[in-house]
Amino acid sequence: MWLVRVPVVLGTALLLAFGASTLLDVAVPPQQLTAEAAQKVCSTSGTGGVLPLPQTVMPSGVTGTSTADLQGFANRYNEIRIANCLAPVPTDNFRHNTCIEQRLIWIAEDPSDDPLSAWGHDGTQRSDGKPPVGCDANLAGGPTTTGMRAAEKWWFSNAHRDSLYRPGYGGPIDSVCVDFAMTHGGVPDEPQTFTRAGAVWTPCDAYRDRVERLPY
Repeated sequence: MWLVRVPVVLGTALLLAFGASTLLDVAVPPQQLTAEAAQKVCSTSGTGGVLPLPQTVMPSGVTGTSTADLQGFANRYNEIRIANCLAPVPTDNFRHNTCIEQRLIWIAEDPSDDPLSAWGHDGTQRSDGKPPVGCDANLAGGPTTTGMRAAEKWWFSNAHRDSLYRPGYGGPIDSVCVDFAMTHGGVPDEPQTFTRAGAVWTPCDAYRDRVERLPY
């Protein structure tokens, strides 16, 4: 099983895409073009190589985002956009967000045996009472989830798709950035194959780790 949650900004409210008891893997259905997309002439541009990342390694054994995590996410994210006749995001606009990564590490280091403990958005508590750090984001995770798999799961959740892919966006794509982070492993004994990921659609600006979600 698998947990997926998404923050949908409606005033100050957060809507959850799935209930709290939904944990770990969901089946990803085959990707199909909409009738509208099938009639359009769509981009065929691919995604280039992202810049190498220094991977965080925590004393707890939790590790942070790797270059392969970000590359896999960027590749699949744009493949999905192109297949649905949405403009691909420029390669340089996929960014490693250390603020989101800090929140994912905070979740992963919850000492509870329950992987759902501390999993959630702003206001979620950790079992040991340690205050939250880092930035909120669209969330996905579970065993054997890669950056590529996270991109697929977010597309096939309506709320995540609206938040992270913005199918109705009509502005310049060069001004759009997608910030991403991932952790591997967790306390007390989660393997490195157990991952947590977070991502947000955000305007590009000079501050690499600034997170701003647009209303929609």
